[in-house]
Amino acid sequence: MSFVIAQITDTHLALTKPFFRDNFAVAAAALRASKPDLVVNTGDVSVNGADLREDLVAAKEMHDALGLPWIAIPGNHDIGDTQETARKQPIDETRRARWLDVFGPDYWMRDVPGWRLLGINAQLLASDLTAAAGQAKFVADAVAGLGGRQLALFLHKPLFIETSDDNEMSGHLLTPRARAELTAALNGVKPRVTCCGHLHEYRERHFDGVRHIWAPATAFTLADWFIPTHGGEHIVGYVELTLEADGSFVSRLVQPEGLQPLDLADFPDAYGDVRQIKAAMDARKAELAAAK
Repeated sequence: MSFVIAQITDTHLALTKPFFRDNFAVAAAALRASKPDLVVNTGDVSVNGADLREDLVAAKEMHDALGLPWIAIPGNHDIGDTQETARKQPIDETRRARWLDVFGPDYWMRDVPGWRLLGINAQLLASDLTAAAGQAKFVADAVAGLGGRQLALFLHKPLFIETSDDNEMSGHLLTPRARAELTAALNGVKPRVTCCGHLHEYRERHFDGVRHIWAPATAFTLADWFIPTHGGEHIVGYVELTLEADGSFVSRLVQPEGLQPLDLADFPDAYGDVRQIKAAMDARKAELAAAK
């Protein structure tokens, strides 16, 4: 028996900044036509839910309008970024409470034939929030009770870029401390597949027996000069994941007709001039490197 998941990500939805709503509408129409068993949004659901409750509410209403079973985990634009690397809007209790109030749990588990789906809040890792310990226990309990199921892990940020000893300190991926906390909670259990977003890049690779899927954004692309690709493609679309009861799976890229490859650089009213943002990112990266 097959179970089909549509992994969408980085939808960046809001009422007052509707720049990317048309792309979501195109993706939504494709999803209604294909009728997956579950839609999973792996974060940056909203434009600025980290500060604006109304952005979270608008994004949730648009997901409810899919008319399909769906669930989400928060991204940095929804709940604040990783405390170790945040230039602004670090995750805190207030931002997390806002997400919980609108969307419900920021980490969750679902069982389907042959599989356990585990969604986690990547920004909660390596934080000083009291919920960080609760999430770690939740992950440990989830893997302890796997039985014969395979594990599919969903989170906003990539675990790493190339290898599991990646020591880059940036907002692009889990920091070494965050990755170590997650690894400890997994207690030696390897997911069969991990699914993330965040970098607006489509890439699929095997590493150490695990399939790592980076789903493309539905909202917009990022120019290579802003964030270079890591062997993948800056495109728009989503990923369809078909899980089989015997633990096997297949994945495929979906790019619905009408989905536009919008470039964030053309929408300065969304997040500001990306050239200035890149300069600030580069300065922050230099600061972190100097502090090592």
